[in-house]
Amino acid sequence: MSEGVTIYTCASSATATAACAGQVIVSGSYGGEYNAFHAAKWGIRGVVLNDAGVGKNEAGIKGLPYLDRIGLPAATADAATCHIADAEHMLDYGIISHVNAAARKLGCEVGQTVRTCAERMTTAPVVRTPPPEIGGGKRHLVRDEPGAPRVICLDAAPLLEPADAGQIVVTGSHAAMFRGRPDGVVGPDVRAIFFSDAGVGLDGAGIARLADLDKRNMPAATASAASAPIGDARAIYRDGIISHANAAATRLGARPGLPVHDFVEQLLDQARGERP
Repeated sequence: MSEGVTIYTCASSATATAACAGQVIVSGSYGGEYNAFHAAKWGIRGVVLNDAGVGKNEAGIKGLPYLDRIGLPAATADAATCHIADAEHMLDYGIISHVNAAARKLGCEVGQTVRTCAERMTTAPVVRTPPPEIGGGKRHLVRDEPGAPRVICLDAAPLLEPADAGQIVVTGSHAAMFRGRPDGVVGPDVRAIFFSDAGVGLDGAGIARLADLDKRNMPAATASAASAPIGDARAIYRDGIISHANAAATRLGARPGLPVHDFVEQLLDQARGERP
């Protein structure tokens, strides 16, 4: 490990700060372009993200070739070995599943511990080249019909707004809780909410939020990461297949194997039936 260089941990790349500049980041985020961008924008030496089960179109690791475009070393931890959304757990227990070319030049390898990989990244130069612009991380209104809740697709759950209360929300995020504890990410009382299961991962970390939302009687379900790419809310709405549902969603008809789109239609029909 290079002297004077720090390994910073953050629950999500979006929560990284200027204090990370010039250092190495271990982020609990999934390894897509959105989180790769938010880590790299600070001018760092390297980053380790979570592979979120890799999933459809390799969405859980797409940030690695993306960061190779600016020569930034990047790797992912296997979600089956550590908790997604908990960077400290990743650093202590994670095993590397994928590395990009820039990281490989430093001796980072598949099968290493996250700590060993991050320590090797401390020897890299600071990459100050701004990362390429990305297209994700947006809100999309996909259904807005009289007499029914709106259906809103959010590429990241933190994009939720107070005005989303009462609506049906499909997010591109995993259903883990930051550092495994209640975190306030789902603030408004939405009618129902969907996530990616991020491959579920060790100790079910990728779906832990479902049970927490049951405490608010909020219907919530996850789409299999193999059925739709994590980070792409519209794809989850269109192509996602439910893998897990909490008790509140199950009472309304959610079940594993049901397409997300079909369950949303059921929810809309139920809402229309409630109207006088």
